[in-house]
Amino acid sequence: MLKTVDGAPGALTPMTTLQLDPRDNVLVALTDLKAGDAVQHAGSNITLQTDVDAKHKFPIQPLKAGDKVTMYGVLVGTVSDDVPAGTLLHTHNLHHAADPFGINLYQEGAFEWLTTPDISQFVGRTFQGFHRENGTVGTANYWIVIPMVFCENRNLRMLQNALLKPLGYAKSGKYEDFAERLAAATAAGQDISEVTFESSESQTANRLFPNVDGIKFLSHSMGCGSDRGDSDSLCRLLAGYATHPNVAGVTVLSLGCQHAQVSILEDEIKKRCPQFDRPLQIFEQQAYPSEEVLLEDAMRQMLAGLATANKQSRQPAPITKLSVGMECGGSDGFSGISANPAIGHVTDVLTALGARAVLSEFPELCGVEADLIKRCKTSTEAKRFIQLMEDYNARAEAIGSGFSMNPSPGNIKDGLITDAIKSAGAAKKGGTAPVSDVLDYTEPLRRDGFSLVCTPGNDVESTTAMTGSGCNVILFSTGLGTPTGNPVCPVIKVASNTKTALRHPDLIDYNAGTIIEGKESIAEAGNRLLEMILDVASGSYTTKAVGLGQDDFIPWRRGVSL
Repeated sequence: MLKTVDGAPGALTPMTTLQLDPRDNVLVALTDLKAGDAVQHAGSNITLQTDVDAKHKFPIQPLKAGDKVTMYGVLVGTVSDDVPAGTLLHTHNLHHAADPFGINLYQEGAFEWLTTPDISQFVGRTFQGFHRENGTVGTANYWIVIPMVFCENRNLRMLQNALLKPLGYAKSGKYEDFAERLAAATAAGQDISEVTFESSESQTANRLFPNVDGIKFLSHSMGCGSDRGDSDSLCRLLAGYATHPNVAGVTVLSLGCQHAQVSILEDEIKKRCPQFDRPLQIFEQQAYPSEEVLLEDAMRQMLAGLATANKQSRQPAPITKLSVGMECGGSDGFSGISANPAIGHVTDVLTALGARAVLSEFPELCGVEADLIKRCKTSTEAKRFIQLMEDYNARAEAIGSGFSMNPSPGNIKDGLITDAIKSAGAAKKGGTAPVSDVLDYTEPLRRDGFSLVCTPGNDVESTTAMTGSGCNVILFSTGLGTPTGNPVCPVIKVASNTKTALRHPDLIDYNAGTIIEGKESIAEAGNRLLEMILDVASGSYTTKAVGLGQDDFIPWRRGVSL
């Protein structure tokens, strides 16, 4: 634990603060600091004028109203008042600002990847995956049930309730037992406060189909009643899930008259996978005399399809078959220092190996556009990135919002005061690799290396989208903790600090707080994380989100979502 000398205000031990980039004019507190403490920086002392909690920032030198604040080497805000050195920067004196960007920043052939990582630990490595007809490899083997329209959500629930327990996929245990004892106590007129919760692990019965990891039911609120753009977008997204490497077969529930027609879905599936040969079972309710007949037919066909899917088994696959999405949510002031850079190292290693890495959440790239533009392999990618960013922000500003309004109350409380601060840290998940492709929402991955995919900053909309584009593992950094998962793509939760990792052991898979504590370098932590990815991809480690059955699925209505 870092502390003051002699236990009193004065000079602090090293590494109580951190300058993230030599160009920065602020320091980040790594531990709680008090007014009157003296912090050493660049051979001189800075006396703190205010308390500065861990994860928050203060200027190295006095700032005048209107002066720029730089972190990660980029503009992240301007101060609204005079701010003495050593004074807490917060919403009362710091406001969002970011440098302008445009195609003029791009120079063909000018970018050189100077920080290529050491990949020797992973050259030739494999994982145990499910090989598909289009050459992709799954890290899991799921059957999915997808409604073409929200009208079919009830039929979806009927199938879910009917099938999961008999097939061995329903978990039962502690919560059901507690509810039964509460009900019994209530019926007997007893004080339910006396009923204790007895924690135990939920149990799953033996599966009828051991090689099928589960049946996932992707309910949603779309498919009709909005513009055709939304329904077409939904069909593209569902096609991405139907052809996903982690999916063995598909049951489609359609009403019949909705905008999101099955024919559109089938066309989109053919575009993504012309040789698609997995079971695709379609049930249109308006063609059946009753719900009962529909569900009986669906269950019979699903059992037959599951028996076929169960014949598949894991086989060795090269690490280059990994497509890893990078996400963050519930971020804090340490996310951009520990978890995100560790994930960025994974991005760079995967890129250098010839695998695929994906960065999304375009609202959280505000302020780092210049760096990404310069990293694009060609002007085509640079122009498309600029267009997608400008169009998205324009839609946000048209309704009185904008990327600058992205930080949540939790972000702000934990040190992410402006969107540019949040974005600069979030972009660290993208490492330093060249950008090989830029994709719009629902477009499938098509190139090896590092790609940008346009999604909202909303955690679930973004993870839903990256999975739809083909990611077969997702890394999700969090400073505050979050349960987010996905129905078919395993989500590895990476904590930015040890406190959160210990507080939420049911949610967190990996602790990057070792970087803050000086126990590991970013590269060491990143390599350890990539080893976990291989374990997850091989089915030898079950992520906490998968264990909890956290099947979050939210299609993006192509409006404004930050």
